Amino acid sequence: MSPRRGRTRTSTDPVRVAHLTTIDASLLILLGTELELEAAAGLDVLAVSAPGPNRAALEALQVEVVDVPHLTRRRSLRADAAAVRDLWRLLPGLDLDVLHTHTPKAGIFGRIVGRLRGVPVVVNTCHGLLATREDPWPKRAFVYGVEGLASRFSHAELFQNAEDLASLRFALRRGRAEVVGNGVDLERFAFDPEARAKVRAELGVADDELLVGGVGRRVAAKGLFDYAAAAQRLSGRARFLWVGPDEPDKADAVHGQLDGVELLGQRDDMPAVYAALDVFVLPSYREGLPRSAMEAAACGRPLVLTDIRGSRELGTDGVEVAFVPPGDPAALAATIGGLLDDASRRSRLGEAALRRAIAEFDQRDVARASVRAYWTAARRQGLAWPDGPPEL
Repeated sequence: MSPRRGRTRTSTDPVRVAHLTTIDASLLILLGTELELEAAAGLDVLAVSAPGPNRAALEALQVEVVDVPHLTRRRSLRADAAAVRDLWRLLPGLDLDVLHTHTPKAGIFGRIVGRLRGVPVVVNTCHGLLATREDPWPKRAFVYGVEGLASRFSHAELFQNAEDLASLRFALRRGRAEVVGNGVDLERFAFDPEARAKVRAELGVADDELLVGGVGRRVAAKGLFDYAAAAQRLSGRARFLWVGPDEPDKADAVHGQLDGVELLGQRDDMPAVYAALDVFVLPSYREGLPRSAMEAAACGRPLVLTDIRGSRELGTDGVEVAFVPPGDPAALAATIGGLLDDASRRSRLGEAALRRAIAEFDQRDVARASVRAYWTAARRQGLAWPDGPPEL
């Protein structure tokens, strides 16, 4: 795609959109479908993040990959200052029409620098606030205050769940915030019996053996220690595994092994992994709207989730989801154990989760909401854009 750097935009020019995240895995995993759809619809799309191992996969989506060298998820004032400097220097040369920010750190830096450097439309998606209503008030005050300040620099604020929007409503401009939900690729994430058999054979899981699994970053905030405690209580009744990458830079990284849980690391055959499971478990303490749980739902797996903001968006307790209190390994073990003992209940929950996924969790709907937000913000400012958003 050819950039328009240095030219005055006309209404026939393709709209040039950059999606900014801290790491490139977020661009690929969280936003891959959105990037691909926008590019296919004729937008000039850029994927902007710290350098990472997913450049080739992102370029395969027909997007331009741009590195911000000093962006990091680590807590480092020096690195953060350098990342702000990188963005300050980088953004004018990209000749953007839209800067769409995602993830906490990139969202804060990107909104402020993007607006100050004259990007015509700045949009942020909140994938989950770093504080919940259950956190101590100093943490909530800090997180809500910083997010509220950053929101003053954007033209639109998109939220994955209604509870986060309600928490920040005090700071948001009227008419410029909405809940758009979250979604997954429903064509890719679907139950496949052949894939199920292949993964179970690879793992040495017998046909009559039950397999329980969770998916997510290997950090304590995902409830991994509670999950391991539940697995130990249920030893001998099922196999327990966890799929997800190490997070060595995170303060709550879980290092080494977990008794009772097989740690598989990151995999690129996730639809098959979900299909192999008999029960999906995500005992997190904090979520925006958990993608792994939505992917498991799209594969028709019964879900055991903690009763927290974000996860509550996936359904009703006992209908599409089995909820447990966060931080309660005994309750988690009891709920998983009940599902292990009741195949018909597993089937009912999985079927209901699949119906909700089809109705509510299509990533294409989220991509369309993003593009509508771009055009609404552009019209509000009288920008010379094409008459209406493209069909995605």
